[in-house]
Amino acid sequence: MNGNIHSIETLGTVDGPGIRYVIFTQGCLLRCQFCHNADTWEIGTGKEITVSDIMDDLMSYLPFIQASGGGITVSGGEPLLQIPFLLELFKECKKKGIHTAIDSSGGCFSHSKLFIEQLEELLQYTDLILLDLKHINRKKHIQLTGMANDHILEFAKFLSDRNIPVWIRHVLVPTITDDNEDLQKLGEFIGTLDNVQKIEILPYHKLGVYKWEALGHVYPLKQVEPPSEEGVTFAYKMLTAKWIKPPQV
Repeated sequence: MNGNIHSIETLGTVDGPGIRYVIFTQGCLLRCQFCHNADTWEIGTGKEITVSDIMDDLMSYLPFIQASGGGITVSGGEPLLQIPFLLELFKECKKKGIHTAIDSSGGCFSHSKLFIEQLEELLQYTDLILLDLKHINRKKHIQLTGMANDHILEFAKFLSDRNIPVWIRHVLVPTITDDNEDLQKLGEFIGTLDNVQKIEILPYHKLGVYKWEALGHVYPLKQVEPPSEEGVTFAYKMLTAKWIKPPQV
């Protein structure tokens, strides 16, 4: 089974618990204005790699990863565009006792019979979902990502109904995703979910601007500056206002 990937980060520390082996898959349906991986958008391109190739490489880092309580995270792009590849990979990881995580926007979630069947099988081998909620407001979500968010919020409820552990992530972009009412409504939505283990505010940055320019794209948020510490703290307070923290193990 081959997967189309963009790159691999062997000792990641920001995409799940502990030290992570992070695979960035190729292909995404969203076109987020703040995306720092715009070179992962095109579907069906990138480097083809086999599950056995990944496992061979992963094993050399495994002592460091497992000693830290880490594991493997598949990010993107959008990993759920390649569920059969993820399924085979995670089955092999579970044979080695490796913690598995998926970083997803939920942008390709569908109620089609085939997609749901494949997803439910994959979730049997998935320990954690890092769910990126870009915006709670439907119209603003379309402006920001080029796509409505109805199915993304349905994906969040789908995971909650099945009690799949989730970390919620929200990129805080001044003037775009930091409106008080929007943050309040997003916090209220998070409060309806029963599976949220952690909430993360990801401060907007400009590290991906050079990729947009290299690809010949006009970066739409060039005049937007990163949020202040106070803004990040306020946003976290708003998003966690209705959140019932899970008991500490």
